[in-house]
Amino acid sequence: MPNTPSLLELEQRDAFIARHIGPNRDEIAAMLAVIGAASLDELIEQTVPAAIRLTAPLALSDALPEHEALARLKAIAARNVVNKSLIGMGYHDTLMPAVIQRNVLENPGWYTAYTPYQAEIAQGRLEALLNYQQMVIDLTGLELANASLLDEATAAAEAMAMARRISKARSNAFFVDAACFPQTIDVLKTRAGFFGFELIFGTPEQAAAQEVFGALFQYPNDRGEIADLTPHIAAVKAASGIAAVATDLLALVLLKSPGEMGADIAFGSAQRFGVPMGFGGPHAAFFATRDEHKRQVPGRIIGVSVDARGKKALRMALQTREQHIRREKANSNICTSQVLLANLAGMYAVYHGPAGLRDIALRVHRLAALLAAGLREAGIEAANAQFFDTLRLDLGAHAPTVLQATRAAGYNLREVSDSVLAVALNEKTTRDDVVELLQLIGGRSPTPDAPGALDALDQQRPIAIPAELLRRDAILTHPVFNTHHTEHAMLRYLKKLQNKDLALDHSMIPLGSCTMKLNASSEMLPISWPEFADLHPFAPLDQAAGYLEMIRTLEDALKAITGFDAICMQPNSGAQGEYAGLVAIRRYQASRGESSRDVCLIPKSAHGTNPATAQMCGLSVVVVDCDEAGNINIADLRAKAAGHAARLSCIMLTYPSTHGVFEEGVREICAIVHEHGGQVYMDGANLNAQLGLTSPASIGADVSHMNLHKTFAIPHGGGGPGMGPIGLKAHLAPFAANHAVQPIDGPHQGQSAVSAAPWGSASILPISWMYIAMMGGAGLKRATEVAILNANYVAARLEPHYPILYTGSRGRVAHECILDVRAIKTATGIAELDIAKRLMDYGFHAPTVSFPVAGTLMVEPTESENQDELDRFIAAMIGIREEIRQIENGTWPADDNPLKHAPHTQADVICSDSDWNRPYSRQQAAFPLPFVAENKFWPSVNRIDDVYGDRNLFCACPPIEAASA
Repeated sequence: MPNTPSLLELEQRDAFIARHIGPNRDEIAAMLAVIGAASLDELIEQTVPAAIRLTAPLALSDALPEHEALARLKAIAARNVVNKSLIGMGYHDTLMPAVIQRNVLENPGWYTAYTPYQAEIAQGRLEALLNYQQMVIDLTGLELANASLLDEATAAAEAMAMARRISKARSNAFFVDAACFPQTIDVLKTRAGFFGFELIFGTPEQAAAQEVFGALFQYPNDRGEIADLTPHIAAVKAASGIAAVATDLLALVLLKSPGEMGADIAFGSAQRFGVPMGFGGPHAAFFATRDEHKRQVPGRIIGVSVDARGKKALRMALQTREQHIRREKANSNICTSQVLLANLAGMYAVYHGPAGLRDIALRVHRLAALLAAGLREAGIEAANAQFFDTLRLDLGAHAPTVLQATRAAGYNLREVSDSVLAVALNEKTTRDDVVELLQLIGGRSPTPDAPGALDALDQQRPIAIPAELLRRDAILTHPVFNTHHTEHAMLRYLKKLQNKDLALDHSMIPLGSCTMKLNASSEMLPISWPEFADLHPFAPLDQAAGYLEMIRTLEDALKAITGFDAICMQPNSGAQGEYAGLVAIRRYQASRGESSRDVCLIPKSAHGTNPATAQMCGLSVVVVDCDEAGNINIADLRAKAAGHAARLSCIMLTYPSTHGVFEEGVREICAIVHEHGGQVYMDGANLNAQLGLTSPASIGADVSHMNLHKTFAIPHGGGGPGMGPIGLKAHLAPFAANHAVQPIDGPHQGQSAVSAAPWGSASILPISWMYIAMMGGAGLKRATEVAILNANYVAARLEPHYPILYTGSRGRVAHECILDVRAIKTATGIAELDIAKRLMDYGFHAPTVSFPVAGTLMVEPTESENQDELDRFIAAMIGIREEIRQIENGTWPADDNPLKHAPHTQADVICSDSDWNRPYSRQQAAFPLPFVAENKFWPSVNRIDDVYGDRNLFCACPPIEAASA
């Protein structure tokens, strides 16, 4: 047969590349014709400066078919040993209800959504987050909670920083309960060092012995002990200090709350509410405080407001993108949260309700009390008489034997010391486990009546919580926690919320600098495998051989891609990556006697988190000007680098720039900083435009973070999870973050941590592993080329309607473009926000609004969108421009038109004729172009009144009488 394909072609080993990259060969040719480039190679030559382009292909393996990549990763995962984990330390085995796993965790309608900056099309996940906040408020006994932070240890660091902001004490010392979790203490040491805080350790009774600006207590503590902290909190507050309590949500179902004890702040991990341990994450940290401190809370808060019709509507309150607005004056560099994980934990509470949670908490405590009673009969007394779920056992010389026997039987206990073990029970623990543990620890031979003996002990209803510490107040009384307890009801509730949200399963999300690309199903599958989901982060490393192999091979791939000598996987967000990178620089400089280098140069075009991160590292920010083309003003940079040469620590550089261009002077910029003794930190937010074409290290960076949730396909999850590992040159590698509990081999031994777990949010690393394996070096390069093509295609098509603010010297943009609407606003009063809201009526999420330049829209189409989807978006933007012209020519009033009233809901369309008094038709309002009707997405609320929401701040579930409003 003529023209018969070869066997290699028929095997389609690179088929995934075409499934990930949207445009096919014909579409690429058509788009190249539109932008006036003969080929992708010519476009790249016109876009990426020749001086920084790579001359050799990426040193990565060839692409694997999806099934082979999954099989290879499954074989790696099989090397992990999944024992029953009884280690505790803030990480506990739990049971995720299947209805939540299938319909939230594994549902692209939830995991491909973006941060709810456009609240009108995010009402579902906002309601889920409000439920989560209400759950935290109820259990902590405080008045306000945020929408989650990254992990418990970094939440502790945020609590410490917040305490300094609000405390009236003059001291620069912070008290830390010595019985806090060791990983929390490790992170506190890192953060306190660069803030210039002194840490004082001791028992709670010693907290007020000397002047401190705040104190942190753990309840239950690292020893498993529970005690009433009320007098110690009162003593700290009497001396003008702020009291924070690290705590456990499941324990608080039974225990007196931190709020009742007088705490100002309570925080911890929501992991044990149905979220797998995942070798350390991702997990949502909860954070609650008193209402008087609401404007000092780090992270995001979901609040209740009203829309244009007066209907209840939800939105982010107070701190919305605050780090971008306040820059180095921001409360924190946190620009994300763990939305997907917070929603999982919140839905766990919704599904079980207060009675179900109480049963789970009582069962865990009862089993722990039975274990303690049984061991007591065997002559082994727990060191802590009062506890919730954890026993500390001093076994003397028998401890190593018991540890070996329990591990051989499939249990991981905590090795506290050579003679002391700890046992932390959890939701998965059964009566059979307790019987076996009694035999293994107590040294008794198995007997047929052992289960009966346990029942006999249970008849005494043993309890190890003193009466004064038992919770007396009702929790989770809102109807949402008392309605959806059958699977059918829960399924429908989840679907109801999902229907209110626009995610990538509906249409493209063209956000500049956020890279909302395909999160392929094959990449997502492994995160639910027990071999990855069910490992404790501090499990013996010989049980984590699969994880270590997967992480090592991913690190090797990232080294090949970025050109760096070392990778640190610990940072569990982009902001954490920024922080970890600057920490490595500051440690390196201190090792050379250059601690006085405390100036950070930051271009005006930088990400808003950069100045906040620099401030957290004790650096003074000096802003570098940009020229009219949006590039860094090299003359200004040279002058400021020279002027601060003695104190210059680093520059924080984004490349391609946040303005969406490949600056041709980037190597000169790096050289200037190096010439004056500084280091180059490269923000990796735009790394998707570099893969296979150039690399941070070859450009001149010393350290860079990588947003795995952008460039390497981990989904945004509605605002989290993320991962921000850093790549480092060899001279900085010894100064990367390590871990006190689970040290990582390498030159960075002894360095303190920046996150709670050694490898950050390890359980989502398989997503990026799969992405790289299925794309291969050639596929990654092709993805970058097409991302640049798609951006230039959008720019070329929209330039006649919206000026493109910045381009390179040859008229090309990088992987994103900025549409300038400032002249439109001046002429018509139509602002970028009006265009963003009107796009919802066309079925699209808005591009990035007013960043990095006020009065603009920044568009990043990514490589995953094909020409048809790009054309739909372009048609929507042109359609909106034609509507603006109707205002310009006087057809529609400036204050009464589809843009000012957008978005339009079903209520707008079905209202009576007497209620429709607008100069445009309902057809124009809801179905402005023919394609909209084919797959109409209805915003569930009209435009939300942000001012009302902040003036009438309410950040909990609406009162019962208003629940149906």
